[in-house]
Amino acid sequence: MPRVAILGGGLAGLAAAAALGKSGFDVDLYEARPFLGGRATSWPVPGGESDEAAGEMIDNCQHVLLRCCVNLLDLYRRLGAQDKVHFYREFFFVEPGGRTSILKRGMLPAPSHFAGSFLMLKFLGLGDKIAIARAVRAIPNERLTRRDLDRISMLDWLREKRQTDRAIERYWRQVLVSAVNEELDQMAAAHGFQVFWLGMIARADSYEMGIPAVPLRELYDEAALRQTGNVRIFDRAAVTRIDAAGGRLCGIEAGGSGRAADYYISCLPFDRLRTLLPELPIEWDAFQHSPITGIHLWFDRPVTDLPHATLLDRNVQWMFNKRDGRYLQFVVSASRNLTAMPRAEVIELACREAAEFFPAIGEAKLERAQVIKEVRATFSARPGLEQLRPGPATSFGNFFLAGDWTRSGWPATMEGAVRSGYIAAEAVAAAAGLNSKFLIPDIA
Repeated sequence: MPRVAILGGGLAGLAAAAALGKSGFDVDLYEARPFLGGRATSWPVPGGESDEAAGEMIDNCQHVLLRCCVNLLDLYRRLGAQDKVHFYREFFFVEPGGRTSILKRGMLPAPSHFAGSFLMLKFLGLGDKIAIARAVRAIPNERLTRRDLDRISMLDWLREKRQTDRAIERYWRQVLVSAVNEELDQMAAAHGFQVFWLGMIARADSYEMGIPAVPLRELYDEAALRQTGNVRIFDRAAVTRIDAAGGRLCGIEAGGSGRAADYYISCLPFDRLRTLLPELPIEWDAFQHSPITGIHLWFDRPVTDLPHATLLDRNVQWMFNKRDGRYLQFVVSASRNLTAMPRAEVIELACREAAEFFPAIGEAKLERAQVIKEVRATFSARPGLEQLRPGPATSFGNFFLAGDWTRSGWPATMEGAVRSGYIAAEAVAAAAGLNSKFLIPDIA
């Protein structure tokens, strides 16, 4: 079978490697770092004084999935990691002061499955709920009939649907900004529609949130990936050159050595690929980054018993209870206001705001903290960008593209990355004369 070189060991690269390896291709996967997972990974951090803290593995940022992420779930199944993800059926919305509302499905079928708990949400008024219901009813039809959703922002659409300020800030922003990693006024409405339709409307269980029960790195077992087929993994093998001639790629340099294959798939971020192959006909300047900040706080005692929560009206947006209510991770998506803020100020801000939601923090001692700023976490899903996202084929006959920034049909999510890897793998298989299908269609 032909040999395929995959450039990058993030989720797109893992998906392409697993799919093609299972199909009999000889796969060489090149990753710059000594571990897999790309931007959805974890590593040991220097510990504190206790044995418990020494070398603890932490995630760069809490990554979650929904039941509608069918391709990501398929990759976890291929890697034998499906049992390492715990799904939750309740979303906890917490207001400053600690008042908590719960959103969960009831007995009614989709799209009315949230009706009972939605009406009971305490952080929204009756007018807010009427406005939200009006917008939710419009999404199933307008996602199919509107032709301007990539040209307007999600905020433009919400204003058009006469959403109240409270509904926008406390509901739409909480649901969508964390999913797309962009503010509503800079998010193409098409991406907001995609996430909300599949995650909240299309199926009664599609909203259920999966949180890995292990550090992210443990989801990407190298031995399991090798067992999917003839897959060789080269870590600490950064790709530093791509050679092309006669309309095809003829080799790469990775880890200081020349490498060759029959087919190549780049799963590199757009800014990295641009430095290696700037002649690709891609409007590189149209792609910008949107950051995510993860704030890890360890306390000397439990401060909450909630497994997770979305936090209203403050900078910190989500809390994840990583261990016993003592180790909490807070996530701020589209965190441009924190990018230049000194680490100590970020920690102070997170502790101050967290105490408004979980008063027990006021009696607790902060034992240690970590701040991880992913300045280049995702591409910014701005209006007008979708048509500029490249597909898998390139001007080089044996070179294909994947990565969450390519045209996967999804925004920059783990599901989008895996979809892109499967799409590129299908393109390679087709180029080799095979009619192999790896991509699982969306649930609706």
